Amino acid sequence: MSFDDQIDFRGQHSNKWDMMEPTFGVSAKDGLAMWVADMDFRPPEAMIDRVRAIADKGLFTYFGDRGEYDASIIWWMKNRHGWDVRAEEILITHGIVNAVSMCLETYSKPGEGVVVFTPVYHAFARVIRANDRQVVECPLAVRDGVYQMDFDAWDAQMTGKERIAILCSPHNPGGRVWTRAELQGMADFAKRHDLILISDEIHHDLVFPGQKHIAMPLVDPSISDRLVVLASTSKTFNVAGMHCGNVIIADEGLRKRLAFRLEQLAISPNSMSMHMTPALYSPEGAAWVDGLNRYLDANHRTFLKGVDSIPGVKMQPMEGTYLAWVDFSGTGMTADEITERVAKGAKIAASPGPGFGKGGESYLRFNIALPHARIEDAVGRLKRAFSDLQ
Repeated sequence: MSFDDQIDFRGQHSNKWDMMEPTFGVSAKDGLAMWVADMDFRPPEAMIDRVRAIADKGLFTYFGDRGEYDASIIWWMKNRHGWDVRAEEILITHGIVNAVSMCLETYSKPGEGVVVFTPVYHAFARVIRANDRQVVECPLAVRDGVYQMDFDAWDAQMTGKERIAILCSPHNPGGRVWTRAELQGMADFAKRHDLILISDEIHHDLVFPGQKHIAMPLVDPSISDRLVVLASTSKTFNVAGMHCGNVIIADEGLRKRLAFRLEQLAISPNSMSMHMTPALYSPEGAAWVDGLNRYLDANHRTFLKGVDSIPGVKMQPMEGTYLAWVDFSGTGMTADEITERVAKGAKIAASPGPGFGKGGESYLRFNIALPHARIEDAVGRLKRAFSDLQ
């Protein structure tokens, strides 16, 4: 398998491709899907072989014995991130957004505040509101063209009614890989305001050469009694449809509270995800991810150079993820005008920035996890769509 292979996802119930026309008016026949955070790549063959073997045996029974599953997570976190995880620390949910919702129900009450650092992944605000909690938006600062944490401003916003803070690390949509100093600042912020810190690290494997993701438990052990870490194979290996998330909690008391809530709701993992994960969290999977990150970095450099050549348009340089964050404020257009120009002029479906909260008003998020030829095509489409600004 080559990342250059142009797989046709149309007509296969792919939300990213089959729903872009109803959502954006961009036809899949001649448009580019660059919105939903799925990659246009096949996952590692080792996982496909495992699924094929299960299908050949007709093995679709209830799953038993988590030993192999837990061992693969422990191996991956140790070898890829230098993080020692114990099997008893791992809880399983139906994906990371489900995990966020479960944490909100467990660690806060209706009406209490949940802090998010905007602009940030749009599903956070959606599930906070759906759980009848208050969204507290703490805007990131832009310094030297990239997002920075602004603790002085955030401290001034706190009222004492906040119970949870959700950190996106690495950051979606800005592509920042937070430094140890920044993460220590976040740990201190959580302690100062007595917050449960949910560290969503779903993109932790997707970092470009020369960058290093630091798992939050490695930053400050003193916050273990208030720290919940979310991780999954889904973004790393393009298997989001299997809906399996890991909630890793070192503190026994904190962990038991969430485990009880999962038991109340009778939440258990689907068997296919339990088979697939050990095939992904493996030496073969590690080699695949190394190649993926090199490929994404090349896509990033091509897209950055192309987008930045359009007058009035500026992209934040990425350090990780595959989600490019592009600022159109220099064009003088409104958010609706920007989205329409990209959708109708370039025939590209991209995620509108306002949905990511304060600070996203003039942005669009583009998924660059595509074959390189499609990235070059996207750059050409955008240049033509904004050619009147040249």
